[in-house]
Amino acid sequence: MTDSATTDNILSFAIPAKNCRGRVVRLGPVLDDILAAHAYPPMIRHLLAEAVCLTAMLGALLKDEGAQLTLQAQTEAGIVNLLACDYKDGALRGYVDFDHERLAAQPVEPSLMPLFGKGYLAITFDLPAPRGRNQGIVPLEGGSLAEAVQAYFFQSEQIPTLIRVAIDESDGRISAGGLLVQHLPEGEEGRERLHVQLDHPEWEHVEVMGSSITAEELTDTDLQLEEILWRLFSESDEVRLLSGKSCIKGCRCNEDHIRDVIARFPKEDKGDMVDDDGNIAIDCAFCSKTFVITGASLNN
Repeated sequence: MTDSATTDNILSFAIPAKNCRGRVVRLGPVLDDILAAHAYPPMIRHLLAEAVCLTAMLGALLKDEGAQLTLQAQTEAGIVNLLACDYKDGALRGYVDFDHERLAAQPVEPSLMPLFGKGYLAITFDLPAPRGRNQGIVPLEGGSLAEAVQAYFFQSEQIPTLIRVAIDESDGRISAGGLLVQHLPEGEEGRERLHVQLDHPEWEHVEVMGSSITAEELTDTDLQLEEILWRLFSESDEVRLLSGKSCIKGCRCNEDHIRDVIARFPKEDKGDMVDDDGNIAIDCAFCSKTFVITGASLNN
């Protein structure tokens, strides 16, 4: 029997002696709910599962209530037109728009290049005032989305980072697991950035140990997240568990929100949106629901 505490959870941790922090995550039913909104083919399901898992780990880096993390891949001449996921207070959602004909024409499982063409990965942190929005954009390079996000931290943040993600659908249901570890030495702020210290022995040790994680360990829903950390790091270092966070499917669309958005449009623009019955129908790409705003409501 799968312990519910092992799925749809994020566990934050630190390795104080090595000046490292990290997150380990495993997703199950939440991922099923997100993917069920669309009849994605296997390759796209796998891609979105990886993206949602990455979004959960990155979102868990946020400390402020109401802060949001958005991961978005914008592409040019690829199979995928748009991939978008976000995280806010434990709520996850994700969506992929792709070209069915181009996907069917691929003879083998494509790498990032045919999937995204000339693509760019944008990671956006929306923080409470006065800090506001912070966004980094890097080319979509590497063998997977996880490698592209790892490159983001190296290029945009100059933070040595190890990321591993695994997806499993062997039992007819999908699960995903991920590990993120970063090197944040004391006194880094205001000093020379870490891109000149990538050979630091503290980080080398943690990177080697973290890289030993297996896909089976990440996706094994009978394995506690704490146990993963003990196996990886506790023989030589103290692992400090910081906090846990549950994940839910969190599409934030609702009629009130949509009505408020429509109300901001000029009258002539709203007139172009109205159908023959005097209503405006809005489709939510994330949850695949259609919201019909009636003419009477539009006049309020």
